[in-house]
Amino acid sequence: MKKFFLATVLFTCVYFSANAQSTSTSNNSSTSDTYENAVGIKFYPGAITFKHFIADDKALEGLAYIGSDGIRITGLYEFYGDISGVSGLKWYAGPGAHVGFWSNSWTSKYPDRNSSAAIGVDGVLGLDYKINTLPIDLSLDWQPSFNFIGYNYFEGGWGGLGIRYTF
Repeated sequence: MKKFFLATVLFTCVYFSANAQSTSTSNNSSTSDTYENAVGIKFYPGAITFKHFIADDKALEGLAYIGSDGIRITGLYEFYGDISGVSGLKWYAGPGAHVGFWSNSWTSKYPDRNSSAAIGVDGVLGLDYKINTLPIDLSLDWQPSFNFIGYNYFEGGWGGLGIRYTF
């Protein structure tokens, strides 16, 4: 599973890097403090992330958390605002939803949670920094969630540091 995860991340980065290099001479997006798309990883608990701006101040973000305990797919609708005085730094917040499927090892760790599936709602609050001279974006956020199908409970421990390649 880890090899598949790493191979997927590597393939995605190589593909988008080649695509971005072929178009970068026409739009010079790699040296801007804005971006349209970004792909990368998010640390804690560890996810593949893809972000696409649908407007200057709105983006869709998809996250796939893959681990030994299972998989969780999250979709977020994010609203962005500038932070004056720092080029490339923005705040963001928004709603989302998730679905997760957990392994037998996870259900044995949490016997009170009688389902190996979970569906719920998410929120996100964070900071996003696009490095002006590089095609790199950094984010730091908090992503609380509430599961309402599978087992009911609030989880405040999602979120973390994101590092993405922008194009």
